Amino acid sequence: MARVSTYFHFAGNAEEAFNFYKSVFQTEFLGPIKRFGDLPCQPGQPPCPPEQTQMVMNISLPILGGHVIMGNDAPASMGERIQGNNVTLLLEPDSRAELDRLFAALKEGGIVEYAPTEMPWGGYWGSVIDRYGNEWMLSCATM
Repeated sequence: MARVSTYFHFAGNAEEAFNFYKSVFQTEFLGPIKRFGDLPCQPGQPPCPPEQTQMVMNISLPILGGHVIMGNDAPASMGERIQGNNVTLLLEPDSRAELDRLFAALKEGGIVEYAPTEMPWGGYWGSVIDRYGNEWMLSCATM
């Protein structure tokens, strides 16, 4: 089945971030965490440096409505680079109570941009940047 997922890159704290998201969304990882040390070396390639063997190569977590967030650590020594956050995830839970729960969890250690409030268009909406620098907007119909 086709799907679209959102992929995050982290500066060495992907596992920490995804354990946080796991607690927020109360879901389980899709399969085991894949680590750079799990990759076999190709002929002529040097082995993975010891400090990178436990770094996350890939991790996946379902969040809302079948959407999956994925991520990895992006070590500069492997040519990876973090370009900054230019994506905002919009969460649209089924209820105001669930929006409030998600918002409260995501704001822990983060920055509240807009606390959830009734909006002129008839919705209930808020925005937060989590402790890992990722922006989340949350919206639902007023109930």
